[in-house]
Amino acid sequence: MIRGLTNAGLGNIESDEQYIIEAAKYGFGSVDLNPLSLIETYGKERAQHIVDSNQVIIGSSGLTVEWRTTDEQFREGLQSLVAMAEASASLNCYSCCTYILPSTDQPAAQFMAAATKRLRLCADILDAYGIKLGLEFVGCHHLRTQWKNPFIWRVEDTLDWIETIHAPNVGLLVDSYHWHTNGLPMEDLLKLKKEQIVHVHINDAYDLPIEQLKDGERLYPGEGVIDLKGFLTNLKVIGYNGVVAQEVLAPASEMDVEARFAKSKAGFEQVFADF
Repeated sequence: MIRGLTNAGLGNIESDEQYIIEAAKYGFGSVDLNPLSLIETYGKERAQHIVDSNQVIIGSSGLTVEWRTTDEQFREGLQSLVAMAEASASLNCYSCCTYILPSTDQPAAQFMAAATKRLRLCADILDAYGIKLGLEFVGCHHLRTQWKNPFIWRVEDTLDWIETIHAPNVGLLVDSYHWHTNGLPMEDLLKLKKEQIVHVHINDAYDLPIEQLKDGERLYPGEGVIDLKGFLTNLKVIGYNGVVAQEVLAPASEMDVEARFAKSKAGFEQVFADF
């Protein structure tokens, strides 16, 4: 498995170039970012050089289309999605991910019908460039009632929805925090097939009842109570060998960027000790 980072929990990074250089410096082999933004900032040749010279890959990009609101907003974003997909493929990034909020202000059935069509179209566009689309289920209890109507937060429901979307390049983004807040044993990872997993996030949780865990109050790997060694072991058993990217959504900290990268490295050294 490839040790990776998202920029969550890393503080105020000055640029994507600094992000990539620091990631490599601290032993990470992957970063999640927007390849189109990287190319627009530095040009294609320079962007490729920044990635290659630091021996870092782009693990995943975020889905740039607003698929949760109106048809008009969705259609407006499709052109940017094509541009992002082209940029991603040119920099050898073949994963794109988005999250599913577990409640919505829209009627749930109506929302699912519209979102299914939209995500299928996104998947078709991405597939033309060889890119997979990962859907992240969000387990946090407080978000299940944040909006009027409950939606999807369980892995099995997300897999059922993926079947309904019915596009061969759609799979899961598996996040250790959302696995934990769903109350799932790590052994249940063995029920998944590696082909169902597009991307993985890793982070840790406070020693609190799962009903009290907030989405924006996470810990660095190794600091909390999630069985991350079990998480990684079972991913390895099913044959997953892709990116495992740290995502620490947390309140602002006074630590500087270097300290945050060092802390990230220390956490990975702890939980990846046997791998």
